Amino acid sequence: MAAQPDVSVIIGAYEAMPYLIECLSSVEAQTIGPRRIEVVAVDDGSTDGTGEYLEEFAERAPMPVLVIRQENSGGPSGPRNVGLDKATGRYVFFLDADDRLGPQALERMVAMADRAGTDVVLGKVEGVNRSAPKSMWGATVERTDVFTSNIKFTLSAQKLFRRELLERHGMRFDESLFTGEDALFTMEAYLRADGVSIVADHTSYYLVGRDDGKQVTKSGSYTLRFDSARALTDLIAEHVPAGGRRDQLMVRPFLVTLLPQFGPKYLTDGEEVRRHKFELAAPLMDAHWTEGVARRLKVHERLRLHLVAEQRPDLLPAVVECVKARKEVTALVEKRGRRVYLAYPHFRDPAAGIPDSVYLAGPREARTFPGYREGGAGLFVRRAVRKARSVWRARGARAAA
Repeated sequence: MAAQPDVSVIIGAYEAMPYLIECLSSVEAQTIGPRRIEVVAVDDGSTDGTGEYLEEFAERAPMPVLVIRQENSGGPSGPRNVGLDKATGRYVFFLDADDRLGPQALERMVAMADRAGTDVVLGKVEGVNRSAPKSMWGATVERTDVFTSNIKFTLSAQKLFRRELLERHGMRFDESLFTGEDALFTMEAYLRADGVSIVADHTSYYLVGRDDGKQVTKSGSYTLRFDSARALTDLIAEHVPAGGRRDQLMVRPFLVTLLPQFGPKYLTDGEEVRRHKFELAAPLMDAHWTEGVARRLKVHERLRLHLVAEQRPDLLPAVVECVKARKEVTALVEKRGRRVYLAYPHFRDPAAGIPDSVYLAGPREARTFPGYREGGAGLFVRRAVRKARSVWRARGARAAA
């Protein structure tokens, strides 16, 4: 009987040529050795020779390779789930067919998981012709979690997961989502994991930007982004009680998924799309937009989402135009330097009626302005945003009546 592999490398592939060639070469070059890995590759109805190349690779590869060919499923979740059902390794790693691994990636990540006893390992990611997350790679960390690190800002599926964790909780990718499915899966793994490790001293994963326009993450309508934000906020609310820890995680879907819908693209949206975006955002804002989330954002981020929460589409374009133009806004330093207000559009405009607290910079943002004296502003922000929130709720109650 063959020994259990350490890692099952799961590759979902659709129209992946010629990128698949380097992807598979990077698997073959892994220093962990062919006897410790298996490959489960799922061709999702490709017509460009992807399936044939996978079968050729399986015939000559030094490690076991299982190739599954199926009709197109319409997204990455189906192939990943099929691969996960067939995996036998102690760990699984989801490798996109247009990306590639660093030579020591699997060896280093498996060694880290075994040494630290953690359930998820993040290997440093580097972008090739595209951007990659950066804030979590400052140092190698044997054991951390989603609350005490920046890992909430890397929710792609390209991580090492302990398979026993996934099987114990019946974790699979949500096939009803066509964007953000990896964020949902990875966030749940973070929340359920007995520790997360970070390998930051070696590039484990090369995130490759395609030049043929077929990058999955670039496709999809704006409605899919709202579906993704709703799924992620609901997951966080299900697993984390209301309070500071939940607010800390909610920053991610609000900042990364929801806010871009009210960025520069909003200025070119038609009136119908703008109206629809506000409609889609309303239940999310009502359910999960709190003072704790608001005060963790920069002023221009908080201001835009405040206007969305308040259903003020009339005021939003001026703010978005200011942000897009990267205009230098006036900073008002008050209360002997303990409060810094950033005068984005509608600041202290009686007709707009936006509370000053929305424009109040938190300590990190305020430190960049001369005259700021740290201490006291954070408490004021919390109190002021709480007051603003009570005003929002009162208005909502009156509108409902």
